[in-house]
Amino acid sequence: MKTIKNAALFLLSLAVLSTTACGRHNNKEVYYMVAHNLSLPYWQTAVAGFNKAAVQYKVTAKVVGPALYDPQAELAELHKAIAAKPAGILISVADVSLLQPEINAAMAAGIPIITMDSDAAGSRRLFFIGTNNLEAGRIGGLRVIEKLGGKGNVVFFTQPGQPNLEERLKGFKEVFSTRPDIHIMDVVDIKGDARTAFDWTQESMNLTGDKKINAFVCLESAAGVVVGDAIKRSHATDRLLVAWDANPDTLEAIKSGIIDSTISQKPFTMGYVGLRMLDQIFHDPPKSLSKDFSSDAFAPYPSFIDTGSALVDKNNVDVYLAGAGE
Repeated sequence: MKTIKNAALFLLSLAVLSTTACGRHNNKEVYYMVAHNLSLPYWQTAVAGFNKAAVQYKVTAKVVGPALYDPQAELAELHKAIAAKPAGILISVADVSLLQPEINAAMAAGIPIITMDSDAAGSRRLFFIGTNNLEAGRIGGLRVIEKLGGKGNVVFFTQPGQPNLEERLKGFKEVFSTRPDIHIMDVVDIKGDARTAFDWTQESMNLTGDKKINAFVCLESAAGVVVGDAIKRSHATDRLLVAWDANPDTLEAIKSGIIDSTISQKPFTMGYVGLRMLDQIFHDPPKSLSKDFSSDAFAPYPSFIDTGSALVDKNNVDVYLAGAGE
């Protein structure tokens, strides 16, 4: 009888705690997502995750940042967000040198900052939520080696200075270092404009012999489909194209055979988990945000939450296409 009574009291206490937790929120509690390239499907998916968590928690979510790749514009939006003194900020870092000082300033002002998608590891941010980009690059590198038979010339399309893209490139290079017959012919800065990748690909189709480009790798989300279009127009069926992210148009290009494969990420999860973690920190804050939790063996926060990545090709693309339609 005593056991039943104790169990009933325990269940009652859980119900009280649950009610208290649900009632602690209100729409005056504001969380910001600060990003760049917000016009891309990838970011629209991340925003959906952020907004879903806000609806569940009955708090206010605000998403700010430039529609295209513009680190200066992102910096300006971050500055405005900090001035609004929100409950927390989730940010994808386009340029560490520009954004890190502002991230540190926000933390010093008592505003919790979590990075997502692209990190600023040397900043005072609490932790990073996103892809293990180094490992994702290795996955892509192994695919290129497999499809080229361990021999060929490769070109990358990227945006130098963006931390997540740098990590991806590093992962590819690590894998390629074991295959001396794989040559990186160029790392092209598309400067946030996928048309640069299209033009470069078209021009390269005339290269022959030792200079022929056998594989194109797009380290960011926008270039894959346009590079595929350039290859298709040239009727170059012997070229390999590896893209990034599971956007619907990228998936369709894999299904049709224009793109060989892509590396998928989980932007919805990044946004969703990011707001939930910020909410937890806001309602149960550490004694000080100025502490370096990365060197604390008893830190209440992880250094990195890996949301996962995977290779998508013709074998599993239908699964991803079905998910994209939900």
